[in-house]
Amino acid sequence: MDKSQIFESQHYHLQDSGTHAIQQKQGCLLQSSCGIGGESANAREMKEDPGGAKKQTPDISYGTTLLFYLFHYRSHIWLVLAAANLIQQAVNSEEFIIRRHLNPQEFMTVNEILHYWGYPSEEYQILTEDGYYLTANRIPYGRNNPVKPGLRPAVLLVPGLVIEGREIIANLPNNSLGFVLADAGYDVWIINNRGTTWSRKHQNLTIDQEEFWDFTFHEMAIYDLPATMNFILQKTHQEGLYIIGHSQGASLGFITFTVMPQLAKKVKLLMCLAPGYTFVGMKGPLSVLLSLPEGLIRLIWGNKEFCPVSNRLKLLNAKLCSYAIIDKLCLHIIFICAGYNEKNLNVSRADVYFGIYPDYSSVKTIIHWGQIAKSKEFKYFDYGSKNEAIYNMSTPPFYRIEDMAVPTAVWSGGKDIIEDKKDIKRLLPRITHLVFYKNIPSWQHLDFIWGLDAPESLYTDMLCLMQKFK
Repeated sequence: MDKSQIFESQHYHLQDSGTHAIQQKQGCLLQSSCGIGGESANAREMKEDPGGAKKQTPDISYGTTLLFYLFHYRSHIWLVLAAANLIQQAVNSEEFIIRRHLNPQEFMTVNEILHYWGYPSEEYQILTEDGYYLTANRIPYGRNNPVKPGLRPAVLLVPGLVIEGREIIANLPNNSLGFVLADAGYDVWIINNRGTTWSRKHQNLTIDQEEFWDFTFHEMAIYDLPATMNFILQKTHQEGLYIIGHSQGASLGFITFTVMPQLAKKVKLLMCLAPGYTFVGMKGPLSVLLSLPEGLIRLIWGNKEFCPVSNRLKLLNAKLCSYAIIDKLCLHIIFICAGYNEKNLNVSRADVYFGIYPDYSSVKTIIHWGQIAKSKEFKYFDYGSKNEAIYNMSTPPFYRIEDMAVPTAVWSGGKDIIEDKKDIKRLLPRITHLVFYKNIPSWQHLDFIWGLDAPESLYTDMLCLMQKFK
């Protein structure tokens, strides 16, 4: 049976319209300083981090990066002039004062945000096999549906690169995936991968040690995701769960269930939102970053934490982006980085977005993605002359996505400049158990977590599929 027949048997059909969207025939629509953990990173000044040591703010790194981007994108110098003009208008505008919208969420922890919106909240520390402590946040049930007899199906949300748990619940409750799933009757879990704001502890290491940062998304896939899955299933007394990954979070699933196929039976459905693959067709600042030589990346950021924007600067960004007129300029920066869909982000949440994004990762993770972007091959980390000793071969092995035995659904965005649909087109034939694919023509990369029309364009499809794959 060929793949088109498989889709037909699942009541889906392939439309060769340039976007290769697979849609259901009927029924469902199918539509401060870097790295402060354990408390809100922007709400406090620099304090002792969870690793037990003081952390220095690499403001020079950010300045270097900013200068690099300005030089590379000198054709967009008009943006600088436009910004100056907008700010000058804003300062002289009564609207600047009257229409300020400084939201409190960027100064809160995940638990505080959940309580702020009236949702139940639980928080756990999950220990990985290699000694990292990961913070997991749980929404056991919805705001308007109190606990009922019986188990609620568990669903795990896995954020992407430089994204932490708060960003999945950054919008209003009716427009944030975590809240929508809880209100729909699911037991929602949000994991914070190693190195992000809320997962910066280790049994034996501190964040000031290079050994703490000696990981890429590969270690997240073979340690973080399995440990989280097993913890959730043990805690909820269930045999399987749903996994929803955005960007790098989806890529982790490809690796986990390829390298550790025994875990596949524990997953009801893997839902991949703009999954990171080989970055064919990628544009924008991330393309520039990943094209840099490894030596230059290490010269700028060192060998430890990748900190694109310090907490102190994010606090300033949040305050600036809370003013009318400037908030639109802030969103324009997102569009430059992720793709243009100007009407689909809530301008009154701009301060929240810039108060918590981007988050942190390891320099080694950036280098690993850079290797993939340059080679256009989804492979293990390339250690150069050490490959023979590590892999018993001169080049790193491929991740064999074809071996993944998990029902998988994929979404992509037509205006996504990070994960271009050309790259998704290369990925899809490798997913043996692909049960659904949809391209949303107007969407950019961050619409999958912040898009205003997500309830209609994405969530309806998800809930329908989750009912199908119980």
